[in-house]
Amino acid sequence: MATIKTTIPQQWAQTETVTENNTSLWSKFAAFADSQKPNRTLWFFINLVVHGVFMLPLPVVLIYYFGAPTAILGVTMILFFVNIVACMGGSSMRSVLALFATSIAVNLLMVLLTLIF
Repeated sequence: MATIKTTIPQQWAQTETVTENNTSLWSKFAAFADSQKPNRTLWFFINLVVHGVFMLPLPVVLIYYFGAPTAILGVTMILFFVNIVACMGGSSMRSVLALFATSIAVNLLMVLLTLIF
């Protein structure tokens, strides 16, 4: 009578796995950005609202009231369209969040430089 063998050869030797606890700022950002992938539409709308409500009127105030150079308008518009194209074009969440943070930092830097000089 033919029987089916039910025993499978086992290998009980464990392989060593090295776990690195790399907690650099970039790895924390990458983990956060990767966890935000389901919230992609929310980040698009946050990006759109922050730029549309706060960042786009900023050059008008800086140019009209503080005599800032008109190049601020060009920089702000470029940052706005780069963010919108990145969000609508399907870029990764890491790049969308990095561009969003960069655009906010550049706009705040322009405000500080205008107020100082």
